[in-house]
Amino acid sequence: MADALFNEPRLAELYDPLDPDRRDLDVYAAMAAEFGAVTVMDIGCGTGTLACLLAQRGLTVTGVDPAAASLEVARRKPGADRVRWLHADAAAVPPLGADLVTMTGNVAQVFVTDQEWAAVLLAVRQALRPGGRLVFESRDPAKKAWLEWNRDQTYRRVTVPGSGPIQTWIDLTAAGGDLVSFRTTFVFASDGAVLTSDSTLRFRDRAELAGSLASAGLVVDEVRDAPDRPGLEFVFLARKPG
Repeated sequence: MADALFNEPRLAELYDPLDPDRRDLDVYAAMAAEFGAVTVMDIGCGTGTLACLLAQRGLTVTGVDPAAASLEVARRKPGADRVRWLHADAAAVPPLGADLVTMTGNVAQVFVTDQEWAAVLLAVRQALRPGGRLVFESRDPAKKAWLEWNRDQTYRRVTVPGSGPIQTWIDLTAAGGDLVSFRTTFVFASDGAVLTSDSTLRFRDRAELAGSLASAGLVVDEVRDAPDRPGLEFVFLARKPG
């Protein structure tokens, strides 16, 4: 089940206005060109920014997400008519023979159990052509990003066209082992509505991620840094043998 932030229509409409700077996706578009990818599957595509960007560059793109509300936003974007949108869980993606599969943002960390993550990686392997690549990012647990997830450091007041002034912030609700849970709150000035979205992320270290990829039959070619969060994330480049 997708978090309310992505699956509640009123909140899904806020996702892009509250995070308009998506230069973090430039590295994925650059890698698609670097690898000569023609067919791309974006797992956890959300509101479809990357999928539409790649489709507008002439690639054949499939965007997959379990949140119907986010996909509704995606379908209204320029270039959306060139994308195949699938309302599905990551573990149920079809074997498309893709050149490249991507998981941006926190997508790889929402699969909190070993079984969920293994199922996703198996589905990815089946979705790739021999020699095709998986690229995803995951936060380095050693950096403890969650220490900044509190109201004092995350509070914002933003005026969103069509929604009016919005107050939003994040509260850490639990952190133990490699699981971190937090709540995002949204307060709408227009009608006083208060909506919340609860999320949990799994923080796997580099060795654990590499081991899980090997277990799924994927070869790790390289681990890069995230240009938008230098030193804070791993960007894994893995390949299906063949």
